Amino acid sequence: MDALRKQASKLREQVAKQQQAVIKQFSGTGYESSDVVVIDEVEMQRHQQLEKLYRSTRSGRDFQKEIIRAAEAFTAIGYKHIEAGTKLSEDCFKYGVENVDDKILAKAASIYGDARKNSEKEQEDFNKQLFSQILEPLRAMVTGTPLEDARHLAQRYSRMRQEAEAQVAEVSRRQARVREAPIPENVAKLHAAESRMQELKANMAVLGNEAAAALAAVESQQQRLTFQRLVALVEAEKSYHERIAAIYREVEVEMVSEKQRKESAPPVSPSTNGSEKTKYFLAEAMHAFDASSGKELSLAVGDYVVVRQVTSSGWSEGECRGKAGWFPSAYVEKRTRVPTSSTAAEVF
Repeated sequence: MDALRKQASKLREQVAKQQQAVIKQFSGTGYESSDVVVIDEVEMQRHQQLEKLYRSTRSGRDFQKEIIRAAEAFTAIGYKHIEAGTKLSEDCFKYGVENVDDKILAKAASIYGDARKNSEKEQEDFNKQLFSQILEPLRAMVTGTPLEDARHLAQRYSRMRQEAEAQVAEVSRRQARVREAPIPENVAKLHAAESRMQELKANMAVLGNEAAAALAAVESQQQRLTFQRLVALVEAEKSYHERIAAIYREVEVEMVSEKQRKESAPPVSPSTNGSEKTKYFLAEAMHAFDASSGKELSLAVGDYVVVRQVTSSGWSEGECRGKAGWFPSAYVEKRTRVPTSSTAAEVF
């Protein structure tokens, strides 16, 4: 019966070891969690500290990987954006060149094409910032030697702790056999088991402190680097969007101004439209006007003009000081009599 009990006890121990091996193989943490006091409370606190640091550095690494994946996606989308935007820019320039007669739309297309080209340059600069300021530093941290070395130390400590846990059970068995049969052979085996336990205890103290220091240093570096890269990402995105907004604010103003200028420009030649006034009259310039083209007429305050045509678009055509051209109708006021001064006489 004793032999059967011993055989059953051995079998149970083997099954327990196999179960522990399977759990270790499929464990997701890489560091075994345990609430068993293997040696003393000091060792238990060290074990709990290592477990916390191991999980913290794993969480920090996973977060860094998420940022890397997002930055890679931003970069890929950015290059697709550049490709599509460059094509649109070329199409806009092409339309502007091929449709010069369609002055308003052709000019707007050219303006937008130029803005599109500039915005794609900003996108390319943003992609370069993502690579140099976000992707490179975080990839180096994730795949770096310090993190892997620190985690390997913690894993070695975890395996040594499991060995110590098994050694504690071995010492207990040897003590029980000595109590049952205090023969020299059993006593020698007990002393050997206790010596091995002391050796494991000393090694665990050294390895535990080394692993804790390494993991703590990695955790601090992870926190600092990740925060810095997040700030860099925010600044890069902010700067990029501000520059893009400035480009398109300027484009909008230019496009609207160009449209208004084209729509309010004086006619190419005097019209004989019956709805326009064709009777000549005299007017005095109340505001100065500087001609921007050869078909416009510059006016100084006080000039007298012979107005020959007034259009519904807000422009008038007339003659002053021997020159003829177009000027804004609102800049002059009609006069009912011919001035008697010598200056006014120069109108004619």
